[in-house]
Amino acid sequence: MSALTLSQDPDRTWDDLVRFWVESDWPEGSRVEIIEGIVTVSPTPENQHNSVVELVQSRLYRDIPDGWGIYQTQSLAVPSRLGMFIPDLVVAPRSVVRAPGNFIPAAAADLVVEVTSKSNARHDRVGKPAAYASAGIPCYLLIDRWAQGGPTITLYGEPQRDVYRVLHAGKFGDEFHLPEPFNLRLDTSEFPVD
Repeated sequence: MSALTLSQDPDRTWDDLVRFWVESDWPEGSRVEIIEGIVTVSPTPENQHNSVVELVQSRLYRDIPDGWGIYQTQSLAVPSRLGMFIPDLVVAPRSVVRAPGNFIPAAAADLVVEVTSKSNARHDRVGKPAAYASAGIPCYLLIDRWAQGGPTITLYGEPQRDVYRVLHAGKFGDEFHLPEPFNLRLDTSEFPVD
């Protein structure tokens, strides 16, 4: 199943979008995000996708700073971009995530990880990084299993307005380094390739 996009209502405000997102009865197990003001419903990811996420998460657990957590279903709000995103992984302070509600401000995250799915890879490559950069998230790790020319991994940082600078890029099979505060190495040869 591919992603489903619900039509955008030009008169809908940020608060209306969030209320619709919170109060609607979505299919169980689906990922529901607001991307550029449009509600997008995606199926649960496939096994290879989840395997990559698990490998990154297990490696991050060894090296994240005290007081921080790694979250798989944490919603991030970027009202200025009419966005409510659910990245594959979010690294954020535990104190922020313990607050009541269904989401946290995206600016509270220190690292966001997205692993592309075939049906919605464009969102991870274009719309989401622009929103994450505009929110000031310091690091965005894109693991693009569907990149033209073969799977890639790219770390973006130093956000300026809605643009990141590429800090490091490689292909699956390369060893990949994430800088402080993580200072970890990922062996991407462990990532499954379709």
